[in-house]
Amino acid sequence: MLALIQLSVEAMNPVVLILLLLLGLVALGGGGELLTRGAVAISINLRIEPLIVGLTVVSLATSMPEFTTTLTAAESHPGLALGNILGSNIANTGLILGLAALLVPLQVKLRLIEREVPFLIIITALFGIFIFTNGLERWEGCCLLAVTLAYLVYIVRKAREERWSPEGTLPQIQLPTVLALMVVMLGAALLAIGADLLVQSSVEVAKRMGVNDIFIGLTVVAIGTSLPELAACIAAVRAGQGDLCAGNIVGSNLFNLLLIGGGASAIKSLPIDFAEIGLEYFAALLLTIFLLWIVRSGHTVSRREGAYLLMLYLTFILLATVKQYTDFI
Repeated sequence: MLALIQLSVEAMNPVVLILLLLLGLVALGGGGELLTRGAVAISINLRIEPLIVGLTVVSLATSMPEFTTTLTAAESHPGLALGNILGSNIANTGLILGLAALLVPLQVKLRLIEREVPFLIIITALFGIFIFTNGLERWEGCCLLAVTLAYLVYIVRKAREERWSPEGTLPQIQLPTVLALMVVMLGAALLAIGADLLVQSSVEVAKRMGVNDIFIGLTVVAIGTSLPELAACIAAVRAGQGDLCAGNIVGSNLFNLLLIGGGASAIKSLPIDFAEIGLEYFAALLLTIFLLWIVRSGHTVSRREGAYLLMLYLTFILLATVKQYTDFI
């Protein structure tokens, strides 16, 4: 589908591109709602806490647009591929989590503070070490994939050991597990289609404006492919599932680095000068460390802290814009 849309948008006029953007937004909204309903049903049926479902099922589903975009770009545009990975993590933490916290302050489970967020910082640091020399080599991609497999095995084992009982305040969504999985897949498909429509039309507009690959990957594509996380988070917050939202953000960031970065580079090396992407890497690392400080300070991402995350994200966009058009950075 990516290739078909890419071929067709080049000849479209601005009105049709705007219609594609609107259609993508509708698909994202419906997909986020379905994905959340299916995920909550799985959580209740299997007695797995929503946080773990967010870290695994929801994050994998909402990371698929990043995966397809990165694989498509890896062949001829390694800067776009790596820019999309780092830009998506920046958008997830700064934009998506910031917006979600502005809607409703997010209570964060102690597990996320003690295990997943520090692990995300370690993986972000490892990713930086790998790309510092000459981008991601194939053997480095294989190492990241091995860590992905070990992490998934660890999560599954923990989920089996830590049986969870749904609280009375949770919505009792009555869906058989198999049907809930089908709803999750349908929601993920709608999210992917919606993000695809938005990304392809937005990239075409950016290209007509003469914007380069790395900047497109860090902004237009990164925000576009992060829209599934936004749709899923908004739907989760509306359903009172803050853990599902927080787990989705952290899990998506982990899978962006491990599964998507590792998978794409294991297929084909992604060579790039670290100087070209250093600002973006350090922005992703800084936001992750700031997230750890926020959740450790009160086990909550408050509205004020959500505003801080948004301000950091907008500051990064400003710096990236300056870098794009000047030699100042």
